[in-house]
Amino acid sequence: MAFFPGFTSTVRAMALALVALAGWPASAQMAKLPAAPPGSAVATFAGGCFWCMEPPFDKQQGVIATTSGYIGGTKASPTYEEVSSGGTGHAEAVQVLYDPKKVSYEKLLDIFWHNIDPTVTNRQFCDVGSQYRTGIFVHNDEQQKAAELSKAAIEKGKPFKEAIVTPIAAATQFWPAEEYHQDFYKKNPVRYTYYRTGCGRDARLKQLWGSAAPH
Repeated sequence: MAFFPGFTSTVRAMALALVALAGWPASAQMAKLPAAPPGSAVATFAGGCFWCMEPPFDKQQGVIATTSGYIGGTKASPTYEEVSSGGTGHAEAVQVLYDPKKVSYEKLLDIFWHNIDPTVTNRQFCDVGSQYRTGIFVHNDEQQKAAELSKAAIEKGKPFKEAIVTPIAAATQFWPAEEYHQDFYKKNPVRYTYYRTGCGRDARLKQLWGSAAPH
């Protein structure tokens, strides 16, 4: 199966085509960020396909909500079609709203690392292009320090030889993606599983992280 920079993978395109054939979604309305309760915090991570990055955070106690969206680009209010073409400079990302009293930022970082392939640039698994790059987008100095320490620890203790190339950068404007992308794994479990399996995500994660890979 061939994949080309600047375009979404064949597997993902087929998953979306199956959704369209089923008559869903009815519209491409952009989602809205959830209201942030007092004392909550935000973390933002890019790990390739945002469909696959919501589940590991959603099941973590202390996470209030996850939102799929776009970050790091130059165009305001980008659409999925624009981002997936590779022309806006955005990366697909998830913004995690969480309660710091129940889950630490360090724990979220650990979840992030073990759900990505941090050894490649401008791709994740079968998806190729800068829109699928990995990245930790920090919102303050404390997150910056924690991310740097986490990256150093992963580099030192990783069970593979390849270098860690995932960058740490200051968070810029985050644009929520279309509503039909939110909770895709819940709304379309069969098509989500088809995409995730076909893209080789779990096989590669197991190869990289061994017993520490998500289950």
